[in-house]
Amino acid sequence: MDINQASSLSSSAVVAAIPLMFAGAGELVAEKSGVLNLGVEGMMLMGAVTGYAVTAITGNPWLGILGAIAAGVLMSLVFAFLTITMLANQVATGLSLTIFGIGFSAYIGKPYTSAAVRATIDVLPIPGLTSIPVIGPAFFTLTPLGYFAFIMFGVISWFLYRTRAGLVLRSVGESPSVAHSVGFPVVGVRYGATLFGGGMAGIAGGYYSIVYLHLWQEQLTSGRGWIALALVVFATWRPGRLLIGALLFGAVMALQFYAQAIGVPIPTQFLAMLPYIATIVVLVLISRNPNTIKLNAPASLGKPFFAAS
Repeated sequence: MDINQASSLSSSAVVAAIPLMFAGAGELVAEKSGVLNLGVEGMMLMGAVTGYAVTAITGNPWLGILGAIAAGVLMSLVFAFLTITMLANQVATGLSLTIFGIGFSAYIGKPYTSAAVRATIDVLPIPGLTSIPVIGPAFFTLTPLGYFAFIMFGVISWFLYRTRAGLVLRSVGESPSVAHSVGFPVVGVRYGATLFGGGMAGIAGGYYSIVYLHLWQEQLTSGRGWIALALVVFATWRPGRLLIGALLFGAVMALQFYAQAIGVPIPTQFLAMLPYIATIVVLVLISRNPNTIKLNAPASLGKPFFAAS
């Protein structure tokens, strides 16, 4: 592999990681508040089809991204109402949200499966830095959304560990009853975190259809929402580790396409399995030490909260 191939592979890895960064970061914030939303895949698909449809109708990809965010937020609002207000089981509701998103996105996306959308969000190279071998093309030749994804991790880390609001959110995730007893708005915090997670999943889906693939087709995200969920566990609920994990999984995805391009004598179906095999391996390795999960997971994750008074 020469330097040009290495640069191309690293660029592909970062681009493939960006949707995982968005979806994973949103889910991390939601889970930090104690809300386990397994509907990430469904929200991503709804964001993808809505963003693509809005872009096709208006010709403006930024309006498409806003539409994708709105779709993700609306889906998460339904989830939040059922699980936070109505106290429905979070696991069952999240799975239902994914099933609904898969089916409904396929239905409303039928008119757009053959629609060609030329409008996209162009890359914004940073002069001087793009010439750095391997790293330059990967990290400094991104779209504004790509740069925003990296900036977002810094903002989330600062918010969670350097602000009072972040402390409140984490305290709600650890012990909502104690947080409620000292006057923190547990329900409001969980609603806000869940809606943020939905918005980020919507951006991730819109990025796939508008920026990355430039098309819409049924089940466009191909299970990436589940990878984002696994990344949160892999990162032990820490933003920095989540960023590294997303880049690693992006590299696995890019390696899959690179192997196909250079003609590696392996069936393409097996190469397409690589990201999911990596997900299984990571989860198995983490599960070997349950204490790692117990020590880092929010104590009230997935547990409903009912204010007694």
